[in-house]
Amino acid sequence: MIPKLMQSILMPVVRRQASRRQFLLGAIATGTGLAVGFRMLGAASAAASETVGEEPHAFSPYLTIDSNGKVTVLSSQFEMGQGSYHGLATLVAEELEADFSTIEVQGVAGNVQAYGNIAFGGAIQGTGGSTSMMTSWDRYRNAGAAARSMLVAAAAAEWSVPTAEISVERGILKHASGKQGGFGDFAAKAATMPVPSEVILKQPSDWTLIGNATLKRYDSARKTNGTEQYTIDVKLPGMLTAVMIHPPLFGGKVKSFDATEAKKLPGVVDVVEIPRGIAVVGVHMWAALKGRDAVTVEWDESGAEKRSSKELAETYRNLAAKPPQAIASKEGDADAAFADAAKVLEASFEFPYLAHAALEPLNAVARKNADGTLEIWGGHQFPDVYQALTAGIAEIAPDKVHLHVMKTGGSFGRRAVFDGDVVVEAVYIAKALGFRAPVKVQWTREDDMRAGRYRPAYVHTVKAGLDESGKLVAWSNHVVGQSIVSGTMMEGMVQNGVDPTSVEGAVHLPYAIPNKTVGLTTTQTGVPPLWWRSVGSTHTAFVVEVFMDEVAEAAGRDPIDYRLSMMEPGSRHATILKMAAEKAGWDKPAAEGRFRGVSVAESFGSVVAQIAEVSLDGSGGIKVERVVAAVDCGLAINPNQIRAQVEGGIGFGLGAILGEEITLTEGRVDQGNYDLYTPLRIDAMPEVEVHILASANPPSGIGEPGVPPIGPAVANAAYKALGRRIRIMPFAKSLGA
Repeated sequence: MIPKLMQSILMPVVRRQASRRQFLLGAIATGTGLAVGFRMLGAASAAASETVGEEPHAFSPYLTIDSNGKVTVLSSQFEMGQGSYHGLATLVAEELEADFSTIEVQGVAGNVQAYGNIAFGGAIQGTGGSTSMMTSWDRYRNAGAAARSMLVAAAAAEWSVPTAEISVERGILKHASGKQGGFGDFAAKAATMPVPSEVILKQPSDWTLIGNATLKRYDSARKTNGTEQYTIDVKLPGMLTAVMIHPPLFGGKVKSFDATEAKKLPGVVDVVEIPRGIAVVGVHMWAALKGRDAVTVEWDESGAEKRSSKELAETYRNLAAKPPQAIASKEGDADAAFADAAKVLEASFEFPYLAHAALEPLNAVARKNADGTLEIWGGHQFPDVYQALTAGIAEIAPDKVHLHVMKTGGSFGRRAVFDGDVVVEAVYIAKALGFRAPVKVQWTREDDMRAGRYRPAYVHTVKAGLDESGKLVAWSNHVVGQSIVSGTMMEGMVQNGVDPTSVEGAVHLPYAIPNKTVGLTTTQTGVPPLWWRSVGSTHTAFVVEVFMDEVAEAAGRDPIDYRLSMMEPGSRHATILKMAAEKAGWDKPAAEGRFRGVSVAESFGSVVAQIAEVSLDGSGGIKVERVVAAVDCGLAINPNQIRAQVEGGIGFGLGAILGEEITLTEGRVDQGNYDLYTPLRIDAMPEVEVHILASANPPSGIGEPGVPPIGPAVANAAYKALGRRIRIMPFAKSLGA
């Protein structure tokens, strides 16, 4: 959910694909075990000592092996259901030759040199932009290979045999003499072995886990039997629970409040004001909720956003009809080409605010210890940011803040916030109570849905010019909407008035169009925006691919053939589009009562094409029956996980275009729960086929790229079924449902 353009902003320290020389391999003894990992080498650390002991905290391990042989992978990436932990476990276990069924993964934070995301320039630890496998591909395989080499060296020394005579399989070291032992038998001795300066990685032909289409997720059993632990499950001795009263209008502030009646209720401990609103603290959730109902608050709404969705949309439409404030890209002379065009098409598209609507509402737990350290449990998607913010609130040094990185029931970008959100609320509340007890802040679904941080609303006006032969000779797209990064720590991403998150997917097209202009007008509203799964491509891909179908129709061409005529032969886009067409049987008529639509989009380094089949539902709408997806995401580490992410992305994106929207009435959010905000229901999920292109290229993103193509593919199919274009989202609004 974080665009790849961030890497050019966040102090680039390493290239996108880092070489092994950019990491310092190290190992330490951990009592009776072994820890192996790398330290990122940047300008500030390149001259640092190559021994761990001479630079405390400069080295953090990527894996540990204890005396019982337990292998724990320490993940720099946050797990929110997308499978990053499973991917890292696969990389380590492959090179380590560990028993995959016994491997464990744990989230870690607090050392940017070790855990900085390469895609973000290594300057910050963070999970987003579908970069988890890309940033981990080299580092974690090398860590596994290094640990294996040291274990073999330890066994060779113990048995007085050459290392070449020792084999490793499923966590067991073996020698032809019959001697054998587990990882735990040699972990302590391995920590004393010389750290290999170079490691030899396995050849792809020797892989048994990477690319294995039958490998089950390492955490499937826990998720199935309910033993997986999330922040909502955290229970600490003496822990209190707090719920928030946020301003009902964005930009509102507390003027005064009366908690007299609330404090009379059993179980209510206190009611305190913090910078983000009023917190009601109870001995448990129910007490806090009952107390919240009894608090009266007077709000200062003089600076609040009071416009309705209709007013905002009208403002956006008026701006879209004017020249753009900034030019995001310009090729050729579009104005001249339009003047000479034989045929000109124009259209406008509208997209609403969208909530992330993750299954687990926001939460965090804070506890300050007697030694002055602060512990915080939560879904720490940007841990460095939260560590700095909470240290300031608690008035302690950042290295005194210990983050427990919990698994989270979904995020889709929601927990990658710049101001800390619920994490800082937990610390503010604990501080207001004198840090006398641990405090869990738990938002309700309504809190989660009404507290902002939405995919921004957008309006596009697009124009296409064709020559006499039907060739596309001119293209313009004016994008109107909020900036996600303006006014944040990442404001440096905005260049020449252009927030790249607003126009990604619109600027770089796979189509050869000689004259093209993309403009941007950035709006100012009080509604807090945030990246949402696949960010800018959520709306730009829809506009490009739906309008491209209109252009193909105007040219009298098949939509796939027309697209291919403008693509470089043999390109990733052309290859994946042909693959989708072949798998879907595009060259054959659709079944009776079925209508097909196509789209292709690149996001986060991956290309996905989708062909959707729809039918009429009998009430003036459409039902999505089948989706065939073709994916080029580089090397497939976990094919099943790739399929799951694309399937999930299709469901996620389909729900958004069919019925989801956040609306405001006089500044107040109308939706509060899944009754009015309607993600896709299970009975509306279509049959999905996912076909993965075999590739030897390094892995690219997969958590998000499945989302952008589904909307336009369905819209293009719906046009054939209904005979009219759908340009206002969600479909339910356009179809009058």
